[in-house]
Amino acid sequence: MTSAVPSPRTEAQAASREATAARSGRRSLAAALLSGALGAAVALLSSRQEWASGSATVPGGSFPLTATGSDVTGVPAALAIVGLAALVAVFAVRRAGRTLVAGLLALSGAGTVAAAVLGAADSAALDEKAAQVSGNTAATIGELGHTVWPYVGAVGGALILMAGLLALRFGGSWPSMGGRYERDGAPRPRKARPVDPERPEELWKALDRGEDPTHED
Repeated sequence: MTSAVPSPRTEAQAASREATAARSGRRSLAAALLSGALGAAVALLSSRQEWASGSATVPGGSFPLTATGSDVTGVPAALAIVGLAALVAVFAVRRAGRTLVAGLLALSGAGTVAAAVLGAADSAALDEKAAQVSGNTAATIGELGHTVWPYVGAVGGALILMAGLLALRFGGSWPSMGGRYERDGAPRPRKARPVDPERPEELWKALDRGEDPTHED
């Protein structure tokens, strides 16, 4: 006759697997938080730096011009903010909602990378400034040069993307910010409220909450 009581070895193996899963969840959580927050900060910093420079031909010589990342495109900064908000929102939702938010986080990172790389060779912002200072709408920028900052912004986007991928892969084991949940994600038991037996409406409310109005502590 087989005993239904699990052996100590089986229990130890199960406990070991749970401990390993918990450690993996903590590591992935820390990595996602660091990666997402750092990536958003880097992308926002990059958007404020000089991305391109050149000169416009004006009467009497040339006029130097520069363009920051936000002059070239506002997409990386906007997506970095969206990614940062999604990183926080990952811990406010659970199950399918968490998967959707994690997907948004990953897409924000991918979009930041694409926008930064495309903006690295963009001269439209400088051409517009050249037209303004020269008074000629057909004027274009000369001696065009680019800096490394667009690619720094792309690195920031890649870090946001990594945070999103980590959330998609391991987010199911992460805790939520809900006050009703413990660290392991299990709902906390509700403490029954005192019910006045002479007030029927309180009895019905207690039953709706799933409480036993006849139980006494």
